[in-house]
Amino acid sequence: MKTIVVVGATGLQGRAVTAQLLAGGWRVRAVTRDPDAPAARALAQAGAELVRAEMDDPASLVAAAEDAHGLFSVQPTVGSPGTPAGFSAEDEVRWGRNVADAAHAAGVRHLVYASLAGAGRHDTERLPGNVISKWRVEQHIIRLGLPATFLRPVSFMENYTGAYHLHDDTVATAFAADVPQQIMAVDDVGVFAALAFAQPGEWIGRAVDLAGDELTPRRIAAEISEAVGRPLPYVEIPIETIARIGEEFAYAYTWLNERGYRADVAFTRALHPGLMDLRTWLRRTGAAQISAFLAAQGTAERPG
Repeated sequence: MKTIVVVGATGLQGRAVTAQLLAGGWRVRAVTRDPDAPAARALAQAGAELVRAEMDDPASLVAAAEDAHGLFSVQPTVGSPGTPAGFSAEDEVRWGRNVADAAHAAGVRHLVYASLAGAGRHDTERLPGNVISKWRVEQHIIRLGLPATFLRPVSFMENYTGAYHLHDDTVATAFAADVPQQIMAVDDVGVFAALAFAQPGEWIGRAVDLAGDELTPRRIAAEISEAVGRPLPYVEIPIETIARIGEEFAYAYTWLNERGYRADVAFTRALHPGLMDLRTWLRRTGAAQISAFLAAQGTAERPG
């Protein structure tokens, strides 16, 4: 019944990690800036202890981490669903470093940091800004000498459950239609985090790229269409359109189309035999989430 602090607990990864840790018998101290928010209350109902702290407030983070055995750290990524307005790459790096500093100050015995696949290739090629941000936080953790694990997942299947990739009854992204892309169910990140905390001797000092499936965007759209029982064809958004939003976003898509994450799906599954591929995730939770989003969109579009 050791305590694990989850920083970023109300986010996508934080909720998944909290659920897996509670299921595994850990005490979970869920860090949130608003304990009264619905997502925070849901964590409390599941059995987590809520602690108010903010990643821009180092003193509050140290207080939250006191006497804890381990800490899971995840920060928002610029451009991802739910990222705060005005949030920058420098904010992400500062927040990640603040959490690491707090873990160090509190004497936490195991830090599990949610990084991003590809971060380990920083010395061999130019990388998108979100990968570099994660790598910079990793380097800070290493400099502190913290007993740490770096989990480096690829893009999440959950990105296909809402407006991030679903538009006007299509699956629309800037990924090349027939270039395979690596994806992973966020619940499996929770499994890996729980595994790392349960087996520190095996996981401290490791950095592991993680992927659950590898499919072309056209195939992803076909699998989603079959699972929800309605056609959602794939539409490739021109890179030029993305560039008008931001050159960094355009470069990230170009990098994924030309180089990609390069995680080893078979190796990931060997570490976690229950790893979900896209079809399994759709059957368990994904199709229901997508159908609910599409139904809500249809209701919003009807007048009156």
